[in-house]
Amino acid sequence: EVQLVESGGGLVQPGGSLRLSCEASGFTFSRTPMYWVRQGPGKGLEWVATITSAGDSTHYPNSVKGRFTVSRDNAKNTVYLVLNSLEAEDTAVYYCALSPSGRSRGQGTQVTVSS
Repeated sequence: EVQLVESGGGLVQPGGSLRLSCEASGFTFSRTPMYWVRQGPGKGLEWVATITSAGDSTHYPNSVKGRFTVSRDNAKNTVYLVLNSLEAEDTAVYYCALSPSGRSRGQGTQVTVSS
């Protein structure tokens, strides 16, 4: 059974940073590309990052490019998302998932950007 457990969210001021983590189990993590998606209040799911299985390539939408960085540690079955220069519009529940549409996502971790 696929399990994805996100952590690391919190309340941060505009311009601040956070590092999110996602621990994976129940599948061959090292052979699986991973995704981060988010859902803001009253909004649908939005894809925010992709990382290949080996971690050698990453992709982002323009809305977060240059501010968010995805990485992974295949020895720890963990994928990370560093959020820099946070804006109020980044307020959302963040999930890791097995597809850009959020397949098999976990319970999520809340990120709130507010002064």
